[in-house]
Amino acid sequence: MPEKTTLKIGHLPITDHLILGVTADKLSSGKETFQYAEVDAKAYRGWNPLAEDLRKGELDAACILAPLAMELYQSGVPVNLVLQTHKSGSTLIKNKKANIEKIEDFKGKAILIPHYLSIHHLLFDRHMREQGLEVGAGKDIIFDVCAPSDIPEILEWDDKGLVGGFIVAEPFGMQVVKAGLGEEMAMSKELWPDHPCCVLVVREEVIGKNPDAVQELTNSLVASGKFISQNVDEAARIGSTFLNQAEDVVKSVLADPKQRVTMNELFPVVDDYEYIQEYMTTKIEAMSKKIELEKFVDTRFAKEAGAT
Repeated sequence: MPEKTTLKIGHLPITDHLILGVTADKLSSGKETFQYAEVDAKAYRGWNPLAEDLRKGELDAACILAPLAMELYQSGVPVNLVLQTHKSGSTLIKNKKANIEKIEDFKGKAILIPHYLSIHHLLFDRHMREQGLEVGAGKDIIFDVCAPSDIPEILEWDDKGLVGGFIVAEPFGMQVVKAGLGEEMAMSKELWPDHPCCVLVVREEVIGKNPDAVQELTNSLVASGKFISQNVDEAARIGSTFLNQAEDVVKSVLADPKQRVTMNELFPVVDDYEYIQEYMTTKIEAMSKKIELEKFVDTRFAKEAGAT
């Protein structure tokens, strides 16, 4: 038997990363066995600490925002994108205390997003431009960045309705709605159908030294995505523990409606990443410059895993 390598994988407690939770559950319960790898899933509260640990080499891999991963790569962090972790899966929520009836009512309010280098930034900016509003300092609407898990508490304490709402990964939108603090305005898939968001990146030296372990992980994650699509109740049970959320919240994310977030088509779509970097280097200048996607995206593991 080959000696197993431990893959330390960073993630956030968001539904976008549930495929990692399902894989971890299968391994811990003995329903699946890896020949080449041990998986050590490390949860982070926010994106910056995760990105910093990935930069320093303290993580072997990470489920991470695609634009943030691209910027890290541009800055010299040796990682490759090997798989999408989901499609869609975020929600635009209005704060009940902010008296938002229509899109124009966001004017003068703050909108919470998880990171400037996020698909949420792109989606909301594009949506506001389509309504004739501008987002940014000194403009119609301003962005505030905060950890997704902090959002419910922020809305709970925002008695003056200064926060208009937020766009962030589930399950925090569903949590806020169920708590009576906010109302859904749009699912992210309505702003960009089947949009990418989070991806799995792996450090280049890990790929070079342990390709079998990376393949084994990718195979399992692809299978986990299909499992979630076909076994909502069991996936919600696993997600409740992995995401530290009420089971009914996770189940609602996965089933109400069923296509709110999808995890059965995880093959990296390079054209989508090209659109992201074009928009985020020209329209909103969140990314410093474009990267060579053909060097950043490594699809061989997804192909071998049968990802679609």
